[in-house]
Amino acid sequence: MKPVNIFALTRTVNSKLTRRLEKQMSERNYFLRVKDWEVKGLKLLSEKLFETTGEYEKLYFYYSFQIPKLGKEFDLLQITEDRVINIELKSGEVSDEKVRNQLRLNRQYLAMLGKTIHSYTFISSENRLVRLTKSERLVEEQWENLGNDLKAIAECYRNDVEALFREDRYLISPLTDPDRFLRRDYFLTSQQRDIRGKILKSVAEEQCLFQGFTGLPGTGKTMLLYDIAMQLSKYEKVCVLHFGTSPAELKRLDALLKRIDFYYCRKEEPKQELYQKLSGCAAICVDEGHRMYPETILWLAEYAGEKHIPVIFSYDLEEAISPLERDLNPASNIEQLPGYVKYRLTNRIRTNSELSSFIQMMMHMSRSCWRKEFRSVSVTYANDRAEAEVFLRDFQKNGYVFIDSDKAFCKEFERVVMLVGESFYYDEEGYLRAKTESGSESAVRTLFQGLCRAKNALAVVIRNNEAVFEKLLEIMQGKE
Repeated sequence: MKPVNIFALTRTVNSKLTRRLEKQMSERNYFLRVKDWEVKGLKLLSEKLFETTGEYEKLYFYYSFQIPKLGKEFDLLQITEDRVINIELKSGEVSDEKVRNQLRLNRQYLAMLGKTIHSYTFISSENRLVRLTKSERLVEEQWENLGNDLKAIAECYRNDVEALFREDRYLISPLTDPDRFLRRDYFLTSQQRDIRGKILKSVAEEQCLFQGFTGLPGTGKTMLLYDIAMQLSKYEKVCVLHFGTSPAELKRLDALLKRIDFYYCRKEEPKQELYQKLSGCAAICVDEGHRMYPETILWLAEYAGEKHIPVIFSYDLEEAISPLERDLNPASNIEQLPGYVKYRLTNRIRTNSELSSFIQMMMHMSRSCWRKEFRSVSVTYANDRAEAEVFLRDFQKNGYVFIDSDKAFCKEFERVVMLVGESFYYDEEGYLRAKTESGSESAVRTLFQGLCRAKNALAVVIRNNEAVFEKLLEIMQGKE
């Protein structure tokens, strides 16, 4: 997305024509939803600024830019080597508190750029310009001062603005980045913030004991759950039960954050040990709930019911997997708890859409998520174990993390390589299945969880299984 000259953009107040012109000028790949009142307000602002500066070239801004995957939007941004000018547009009456809070939040997001930030709001119905000071007070501002800010700029950034707002600056894992988490050096997506608000309200008003959220790996469930725990711990003791595989990281969090008790739990955690861990807590947060034994879920529900303690669950959604494989997932036991309220995270914030589409297709061939190409996916065939080891070592030398069990679950990696052996096959409905010994962990679920840990690149080594290899090539290249 490129910056647009707001004076040139607003020579017509026809929203339809403005929308088409904006797409051409910004080079974005979709049309903005622009209303007539928005164009009129932007037109008035641009004319005020042109009158004040007298320089057409000073009026280039990124218009209606949204940070990828976070859903955070800015009306106008001008970015230089050492500063950022942010102007928000309002048309009707709005309280100073709302204006101040929006500019404060904007400043938090923009602080990641490491530049001086100038924050303004223009309220067109009142012809009013206000500024957020360094001490975060809202003050009336003169047009000449904003004009001087613009005239002082020698050269603006004119390239793709998304390159400046890389998601890794904002999206972290509390397990792999505990220090940034404790500094609150992170942001939630709009969807995460919405779910958090509903859950905290429910807890405060004692609306229900059991609630939680699910979603595919990479949708930010752990981040959301730990943020909710942080909010709840401001008032009472909170306990986090983690049924994943990151005990070392949990110990660090537990040592640094005294308001919350973090506990690593085994799937078959003894009831007496759970009872001791939960003693004295006023709220329970359960991470990786899909790994709990059904008996543990029922015991926890009975305990919470007796003590009247709210429980918030986070667990994976596995709709891409065959229903027969999913039946081994205890998440259904969570959702059957009395009065359970379920939320669903749908935005994949740590996995790009290309990898997500490939994984969905790999799990279920009949799913309608075909793509023309998968540049971030590699598929290799090995005849036996020795050949497979050669390919795995080569991928690892090139920065891929080999996941062969659930030991690395709950973490994400830039590149992941996994092995698919002889036991895998596709059933008549197009689902990937595996011949598994009775009572053992589903190999398909383990594979799915591992694949979803990849953020930017994925490799699959197929060992002595031409049927599955042929299917994956069909996903990659289409049918001959």
